[in-house]
Amino acid sequence: MSAPITRRRRSRTTKIVVTGPFDAGKSTLIRTISEVTVLSTERAVSDRPDGTSSPQTTVAMDFGRISVGEGLALYLFGTPGQERFEFMWDILAEGMLGFVLVVDAARPDSYDEARRIREHFTKLAEVPYIVVVNKCDGCSDAEVARIRAAVGVPDEVPVLTADARDRAEVRDAIVALLEQVRAQLETAPQLSVVGGEAG
Repeated sequence: MSAPITRRRRSRTTKIVVTGPFDAGKSTLIRTISEVTVLSTERAVSDRPDGTSSPQTTVAMDFGRISVGEGLALYLFGTPGQERFEFMWDILAEGMLGFVLVVDAARPDSYDEARRIREHFTKLAEVPYIVVVNKCDGCSDAEVARIRAAVGVPDEVPVLTADARDRAEVRDAIVALLEQVRAQLETAPQLSVVGGEAG
């Protein structure tokens, strides 16, 4: 008598993009939450903007993975922050169900760039997104409101403060985005989570 065939459980995968200006905390956020070693393409910075501290920059992407509940894998793709690598934005955005825009509260000079990035991604796809204000320890509601206005974030889009190094705060931000994705899926059932085998 032959042994019963066991089927490997198929997991659904969801693609989320993490974007923002150079040195905002994108790579740190992905490393903080990823369950696997993050695939990163960082190189030494040759033209570091004033006020930034990172000696390296992402030139292609960062890639991480987390499990969300049973049977759902969340793939995180981090974009390059420097303008000369922005050709990667459109490539990484393909098939995304949402994105996280990371803003550095300590660098008001980067807010215009954050606005430009937000506008670029919202034109690429009508998907939910959230804004994570990093390096904002003790920020008041008024300060967060000023950042929202400076980046041009609509009232209905969540703007959260989170330390990109704090796993619990990053997790809460990701959950907030997934809630936005779920709400959109409920109102637009033709959209679906990308199917595939999780590794």
